[in-house]
Amino acid sequence: MLLIFPVRDMQVSHPPTQSVSILLDTLPDPKVSEGVCPRRTRQQIDFLLLAIEALELGGSEAFLSDVKELGLQDIIDNRVTLWRIRATNSLRRNNQRRPLSFKEAKALVVIICHRARRLTVLIRQLLMVYDQLLEKQLSPDHHLRLSNYLERFRAHFRARMNPKRAGVIAYSSDEKLNELALELLSQLLFCTGTAGVQRLWSSLFDGEVE
Repeated sequence: MLLIFPVRDMQVSHPPTQSVSILLDTLPDPKVSEGVCPRRTRQQIDFLLLAIEALELGGSEAFLSDVKELGLQDIIDNRVTLWRIRATNSLRRNNQRRPLSFKEAKALVVIICHRARRLTVLIRQLLMVYDQLLEKQLSPDHHLRLSNYLERFRAHFRARMNPKRAGVIAYSSDEKLNELALELLSQLLFCTGTAGVQRLWSSLFDGEVE
């Protein structure tokens, strides 16, 4: 019998983030075409935010709280601005035909890492449970919390992405969306480690730098 322990929405306590503006300044502006974030970078940032929303109810509200806590109001001043920035992901149903600036992208990366650190225990446990299920050749449906995360992610993805885009059609099956959701979990765990912000920022431009 597979031993599966209960998973709770536990959060790791951290002191208030200090000198976020200094942190943003330490993130280099990559030398990419046209000096704005490439399409893949915009998509990856939005997908990571989508995964966080699937992990915790009220995730979108948590992002706005993080904006205030981190002092990012000069970049993201309200809910509409946050939506417009995320809608630069060209796979969205109502995407914004505007570039995503490095400053905006850096703010979202800081928010992703900040939120991921608060969810470290949950993320780690879900990945551990998934490994257990793989060893026993069982599907994620055998663990309620993992199954709920995957179900919410699929629902969010399908509700917000344009089904006519080739990049969305590639994820038309539950299996492909589950794979994406699990990959994003691993990336979020990657964000929780030492220098997580810097490491995530660099990874978003792999293969894009001139």
